[in-house]
Amino acid sequence: MPFVAITRLRLRGYRFLPQFGWHSLKSALQAERARGFLGGALSADPFRLTYWTVTVWESEAAMRAFRASGDHQRVMPRLAEWCDEASVAHWEQADASLPAAEEVLRRMQSSGRALRLNHASPDHAAGRIAADGRPPRRGSRLYPGGS
Repeated sequence: MPFVAITRLRLRGYRFLPQFGWHSLKSALQAERARGFLGGALSADPFRLTYWTVTVWESEAAMRAFRASGDHQRVMPRLAEWCDEASVAHWEQADASLPAAEEVLRRMQSSGRALRLNHASPDHAAGRIAADGRPPRRGSRLYPGGS
């Protein structure tokens, strides 16, 4: 069954945006080339410094192999300093379609896991995930092979 991985990140200041943007682009290109990647989307609300990723994989093992390699692996430790909110959620689903924005928000709020951060917001510190209640905006699609 296809495996869905979602992330929600909120940067703690605009000063982190150039580095975050560069590494996000590199990670997106890496995902498109990764074995087992079926599709995805990136969403940004730059005025609120909030960013979502939604990716669909052939399996959890394929997602984990991507996560533990390349540009993505190198940038992950930096998020603890750049972000004041960061959470992830995963699930299996019957097909490889991208879930709707409302489903992504619902899943994040119901089963999301907060990541450890050096400068957590009060909501993040209290375990309130996606407390702003805003689903991801329509974003850029990612395709296997970068097509």
